[in-house]
Amino acid sequence: MKSETPNLQVVLITGMSGSGKSVALHALEDTGFFCVDNLPPELLVPFVALERQQNASRVAIAMDARNASSLPLLPAQLSVLRDQGIMVKSLFLDAGTGTLVRRYSESRRKHPLSHAVSDPDSGDMRRALVDAIELERELLTDLRDQAHVIDTSIIRPSQLQSYVKSLISVPNEQLTLVFESFAFKRGVPNDADYVFDVRMLPNPHYEPELRHLTGQDAAVAAFLKEQPDVAQMLEQIQKFLHHWLDALARDHRSYVTVAIGCTGGQHRSVYLVEQLVKLFEGQWITLKRHREMEAI
Repeated sequence: MKSETPNLQVVLITGMSGSGKSVALHALEDTGFFCVDNLPPELLVPFVALERQQNASRVAIAMDARNASSLPLLPAQLSVLRDQGIMVKSLFLDAGTGTLVRRYSESRRKHPLSHAVSDPDSGDMRRALVDAIELERELLTDLRDQAHVIDTSIIRPSQLQSYVKSLISVPNEQLTLVFESFAFKRGVPNDADYVFDVRMLPNPHYEPELRHLTGQDAAVAAFLKEQPDVAQMLEQIQKFLHHWLDALARDHRSYVTVAIGCTGGQHRSVYLVEQLVKLFEGQWITLKRHREMEAI
């Protein structure tokens, strides 16, 4: 008797050139995914059908602007796969333009769209690179809107690998809440769906005995717990999310990233992320990231 074909999980990795797609693909390869880089979009459906025939269980595919002319096909093809009962997760890796320019300058590689914007009469190579990056952003807008965005601007490859693995490990059927602390002085995360500014709250940095601790330490938590403004902020964020999360889930959102920012990303934002995880983990799948602490 022929065994039933197992459910196939497909992870599609797209995003800006230079944002770390190869790193993410290697992370999935380490966890047992069969990985394919730079698959032409028009081959997605037949390729997945072939893998299904071979009883594959986990496949990861990376695509980028090297296939710019056929990228508009992807949203419809992903719908076809989901209609076939295939579990599809779509990740979009992004980074700030300045970061991408620096990475290309350091690697001395050409941007895949540089031929589309190059001006042989211009000596401004940086301007041509920026133009290629902005053209790529425009081409990938629809894919970005339909995927979970990961901002790789200031994280190390090892951090990206760990984060991708944690995202893929959660069930596909339920909305996942990602709480992220960050420092405004290092920029707002590009992957945030909601951003809460908590810089107006009392700052443990000005307490000498707390300055070198973090919001995960008991002494900092005790200090912030005693502050009425901190309690009020926590309650208001909680109420806002409780009000809208069911609607977001009904809208078939897979991930919602809530970013909490303070000045240094060490005390207040970290504490609030820790508290929010405790408040929501019983009802929703929750993940947490402390951007600045991970970057140390």
